[in-house]
Amino acid sequence: MQSLLFTPLKIGDLQIKNRIVMPPMCTYKAKDENGCPRCFHRLHYAARARGGGVGLIIVEATAVEPRGRIASRDLGLWNDEQQEAHARLVKECVKYGAVMAVQLAHAGRKSECDGLIAPSAVKFSESYKTPRQMSVEDIVSVKQAFVQAAIRAERAGYAATEIHAAHGYLISEFLSPGINLRDDEYGGSFENRARFLKEILSEIKAAVKIPVGVRISADSWAKGDWSLEDSVRLAKELELLGAAFIHVSAGGFFERTDSAPAFTPLYQAGYAKAVKQAVSIPVIAVGLITKASEGEALLLGGVCDGVAYGRELLRNPNFAQAAMSELGCAELIENSYKRAFK
Repeated sequence: MQSLLFTPLKIGDLQIKNRIVMPPMCTYKAKDENGCPRCFHRLHYAARARGGGVGLIIVEATAVEPRGRIASRDLGLWNDEQQEAHARLVKECVKYGAVMAVQLAHAGRKSECDGLIAPSAVKFSESYKTPRQMSVEDIVSVKQAFVQAAIRAERAGYAATEIHAAHGYLISEFLSPGINLRDDEYGGSFENRARFLKEILSEIKAAVKIPVGVRISADSWAKGDWSLEDSVRLAKELELLGAAFIHVSAGGFFERTDSAPAFTPLYQAGYAKAVKQAVSIPVIAVGLITKASEGEALLLGGVCDGVAYGRELLRNPNFAQAAMSELGCAELIENSYKRAFK
């Protein structure tokens, strides 16, 4: 029987050669704070694509405006110079057969840069500055920044985009009742707190033709705050709005938590399964998945449609080839690498 990990995955109109996903992982390597991918990034991502490797590569959190960077050396897509540099990165990777996506992000109150903004003036921790509460004009401006970044991503050749609505960054800050203390149409009820994300998704969808997915934190790990039940409800609504996939992570909302699980292999898989049971679009699972057999088991168990190997792909750029050998698909390994897996 053919390994499920090496069967094609379809996201929207995209045909992805296998179900190995490289999730977005910041490298903080932009030079001179210009936000542009450089030679490092072209080597870093292409190394995971070569040899018949990773099917879907989601490039690290890429800021939609300067104040939206997590740190000053983050990548960006807020100007044309950055777009051109991203185009060179995409070109370097697609020639090896990977489908390239990019995660569009805004750090909100978890930025180390100047000009912090957030739904409410509540800082992340004592080591962070207090953000300014966003005005309605700020909300409009940030939504437009997401749209313009998505347009640039499409022009750069990315086959898909992912909206970063996880890990306590700006969009997930709006979702959290413990962070979002607003009393206007963007705060209070679930519907209001989800409005910012839903409007970003809808406006990007109207502006580009490529698939648009969303990464969520399924649980904020704080009792009485954002929960798995909330995420399942949100996922259903995002599907109705045309989201192409849901990428399920967790945590990151608060410096201190009271209900975080033990960080053991597959510790977030249950979140992905709950979301997958609620939607018909592809779901990507992540969370200390390091073995080919673990990914295969998740797919066989109906937990997810794509398997994100984060830390493992940092450790081993040739993980995909090793997985092909382990799962009986050695014929998929390019000849240049086959002798390593005999």
